[in-house]
Amino acid sequence: MKLTSTMGMANISGAKPLGQPGMLRQLDNHYFKRVDAIEFAVKYDDGKDPRGILKADLVILGVSRTSKTPLSMYLADKQLKVLNIPLVPEIPIPKELKEIPSQRIIGLTNTPEKLNSIRSERLKALGVSGSANYAKMDRILEELDYADRVMKELRCPVINVANKAIEETAAIILDILKTSGVSIAKDYDM
Repeated sequence: MKLTSTMGMANISGAKPLGQPGMLRQLDNHYFKRVDAIEFAVKYDDGKDPRGILKADLVILGVSRTSKTPLSMYLADKQLKVLNIPLVPEIPIPKELKEIPSQRIIGLTNTPEKLNSIRSERLKALGVSGSANYAKMDRILEELDYADRVMKELRCPVINVANKAIEETAAIILDILKTSGVSIAKDYDM
């Protein structure tokens, strides 16, 4: 008789195999909520469609390179429908932001020095000159000042993401949502 890995596990554990494929990864309600949230985050990434603001569990705001997209995807994996919006001084914020409770909005910021470093590296990776306005300190300060004014106007919590991992910032966001009474999925894993 040939010994299979299933039989070996049964011998070791003392448990009889159920013999049903897919038991480890069931397509249950949690799975479909997660997929729905991830599709939502992709559809509404980077302010693509402000109409999604009213449907979002959470809206993340911030200047470029504050980890809005990675955070949106990470939180979507926790079944939250997240929309993120870049804050750019030349582009007015969507009116829909003023139609949702400030508890459902999180602002992200960073230090000017960290943004300068991240943006300079980004430009290098793209093969663009380091003298581009995007990475200049005066432009970064202008953007941060604008973002600060917007976040104060919206009265949303603000997190400085400097030297924070995505998971750490996500944990802070989930804690803020929980303490402010915003309904979030109870079955996410951190």
